[in-house]
Amino acid sequence: MNRRRLLSSAAISLTAALTLGLLAACGSGSDAKASEDPKSKLIVGASAVPHAEILDYVKTNLAAGAGLELEVKVFDDYVLPNTATDTGELNANFFQHKPYLDEFNQKNGTQLVGVGAVHIEPLGLYSKKVKDLAALPNGATVAFPDDATNGGRALKLLADNGLLTLKDGVGTNATEKDVVANPKNLKFQPLAAEQLPRSLDDVDAAVINGNYAIQGGLTPATDALVLEKAEGNPYANLLVVKKGQEQDERVQKLVKLLQSPEVKKFIQDKYKGSVIPAF
Repeated sequence: MNRRRLLSSAAISLTAALTLGLLAACGSGSDAKASEDPKSKLIVGASAVPHAEILDYVKTNLAAGAGLELEVKVFDDYVLPNTATDTGELNANFFQHKPYLDEFNQKNGTQLVGVGAVHIEPLGLYSKKVKDLAALPNGATVAFPDDATNGGRALKLLADNGLLTLKDGVGTNATEKDVVANPKNLKFQPLAAEQLPRSLDDVDAAVINGNYAIQGGLTPATDALVLEKAEGNPYANLLVVKKGQEQDERVQKLVKLLQSPEVKKFIQDKYKGSVIPAF
């Protein structure tokens, strides 16, 4: 009887040890880090359109010739690529402009830096209910990005096209509190940027980021009621890394490829003015 109990206890202990070992092995994969070895592949997080498409073009057509192995991971929001870059799960990311990056660093205590501007995605106002600005009804509901940088940018776009008047000097830092004249009594509905294309069935109009507009089947150059101008636009999208990784030779190779004549032609040919090279 005692021998049986002893064997039973040993079996339980062995099973528990094996289970813990298995869980530890499984858990180790969840915290995987992207390698800092300059000879290993470079893992880059990106929004699906146009960022991942541009990176895939580089991967397929240019990377091997430059001695670069590239892996592209697609994200559908504006937060996870930055947190994954900060924790080392990604070597770099490609989805954001500098004003958003600066705000993210300030709010989250991260130290992420841009290493090269690639393109501009003009912000646009879209609608399924009206064909021009004049047709927007009194009291129309307008959705726009709920993050501070793109929200202010959206309000400035409306102001630049006569729909609003903002306090002097606020520019793209504007909030709804800075609206001093609203002749059409527009109602504002802040939404996560990725939700804006889907909101068009429910609102009168929406100010949509260029990447999500394209991803939602819109063509900014022809479908937008109004579109940001490219000249002097501070919202060029950047390749971003954690501070200290700027001189990684893989990162430098990728910057050079992203700013190459081949990529410029690819952007111009594929997006036909809806995405504009920034180099």
